[in-house]
Amino acid sequence: MKVYTKTGDKGMTSLIGGTRVAKNNIRLDAYGGVDELNSHIGMIRSYPIAEEAARQLIEIQNVLFVVGANLATDASVSDLKQKMPCTDEDVDFLEKAIDKMDEELPPLKYFVLPGGHPAVSACHIARTVCRRVERRVMDMNEVIPVDEVVLRYINRLSDYLFVLGRKLAHDLGVEEAKWVPRG
Repeated sequence: MKVYTKTGDKGMTSLIGGTRVAKNNIRLDAYGGVDELNSHIGMIRSYPIAEEAARQLIEIQNVLFVVGANLATDASVSDLKQKMPCTDEDVDFLEKAIDKMDEELPPLKYFVLPGGHPAVSACHIARTVCRRVERRVMDMNEVIPVDEVVLRYINRLSDYLFVLGRKLAHDLGVEEAKWVPRG
């Protein structure tokens, strides 16, 4: 299988199911953002982090492939969404991971400035990309219905990435920089 097909040279591509759309179609913006987010999460895994966090991130990356496939599927010609759904269990996985990390962290009493260590910064970058992806998926949902669980998953994932950033700072002994309003 060749990496290049030349079928997209004129600005068109195929959705799962074969429907041809422009490369600036709202779907591509949504699932392209998911792909970008997945790459940022892979970057977090490249740092020396706890094995449990690395395993969680691999699970998240696998679910993001499912999310991307769901967003890229033309349901009128393919049943892939039913064969490979994003599920409530996927959202529960994130919530349980957040709760477990939160138990080990001091209560949050202030806004946190991103940074302090490259791994922590990578979490915050991924979190902000996740929020942008959420907006693009919401844009898509206004035109093409998106499964509600996908919307919840992306929303919860940004929360997970925020808490993971705090947890990594804690594990690495990095002091969180508090946002101090002017005046």
